Amino acid sequence: MLILIILFLSTCFLAYSNGANDNFKGVATLFGSKTTNYKYAIWWATITTFAGSMASIFFAYGLVKTFSGEGLVPQSIAVAPEFLTAVAIGAAITVMVATVTGFPISTTHSLTGALVGAGFVAIGSQVNFAVLGSIFFLPLLLSPVIAIAFGYIFYMILRSLRIRSGITKEWCLCVGERRKATPSCVPAPVLSVKYGNTIGATIDIEENCREIYQGSFLGIDSQKLLDSLHFCSAGVVSFARGLNDTPKIVALLLLMKGLSIPCGMLAIALGMAVGGLLNARKVAETMSNKITKLNHGQGFTANLVTSMLVIFASKLGMPVSTTHVSVGSLFGIGLATRRVNTRIVLEILLSWFTTLPAAAIFSGGAYWILGKWLFS
Repeated sequence: MLILIILFLSTCFLAYSNGANDNFKGVATLFGSKTTNYKYAIWWATITTFAGSMASIFFAYGLVKTFSGEGLVPQSIAVAPEFLTAVAIGAAITVMVATVTGFPISTTHSLTGALVGAGFVAIGSQVNFAVLGSIFFLPLLLSPVIAIAFGYIFYMILRSLRIRSGITKEWCLCVGERRKATPSCVPAPVLSVKYGNTIGATIDIEENCREIYQGSFLGIDSQKLLDSLHFCSAGVVSFARGLNDTPKIVALLLLMKGLSIPCGMLAIALGMAVGGLLNARKVAETMSNKITKLNHGQGFTANLVTSMLVIFASKLGMPVSTTHVSVGSLFGIGLATRRVNTRIVLEILLSWFTTLPAAAIFSGGAYWILGKWLFS
């Protein structure tokens, strides 16, 4: 009974870590393009991710089976509470370390590494590496490459459509009243000032300026239309992430016979929501501002690519990473606009390469402690 309680708490901690690292990724383009502020972006991400988590009860059962460990390790190991708890602990620690340091890593990647690490400590070389390659590694390796290509191509197509429609880009100039202090000419014992309103114009640095679109599309103001589509696309990405990630985590709770899958998904969804609201800021800055500079159209394009690929993968039961797809689409657009931050991208790639071994080490250590010391 104690090990099942530890399993449930560890899985909820993994859900919290996942929300902290992943929830903002769907709305990063809203914040990065200055379409909205951080507060509204994270709440929009939380609501739509939660909706995706609930939808996974009906549409994503294939991923529950994929991440149960079945086929990777013998059935007797896959259903052992020590094994599943070690996987949850290993993946959760890995994701939380990345969150604290501001790196957007993949929970899918972390779970994969944790499954391997705990499985290797449990049965050594009997881990089915053939299944690991075909079911896990191939989708994880191909998804960012496909996202880069789609991001580049879609941006060029939509950019050409915008130009042909006569929609132009302009930088905003703030003009209006502002309060100004001026020295008073009235004699006084000490220097005094008076305040008045003046008309002024402000030209700021590029990072604080907001690029807007002028013109109309099908009789609708282009900027308002794009902002609406951008919000919708961000919501779709967050929905897709909840749809794709929730079953992977709830798979660890299948052993708990008294807990139905819908109830497990609700618990995971709540953990993800709380994690995103409390601990998403550092990863938000990386995703929104450090990979590439975005305007509204580029942000919308990145979300469009990410949502299509993640929803398609979820339908097929493929364990792709929303992180890999999202970063890949941003990188593809950055290549097209020549504004990609290569140093940050390389640092993110390095964090991805270290995710698997780190999660394997953490989960292997957790399995050894649970098996040898606590429940021997």
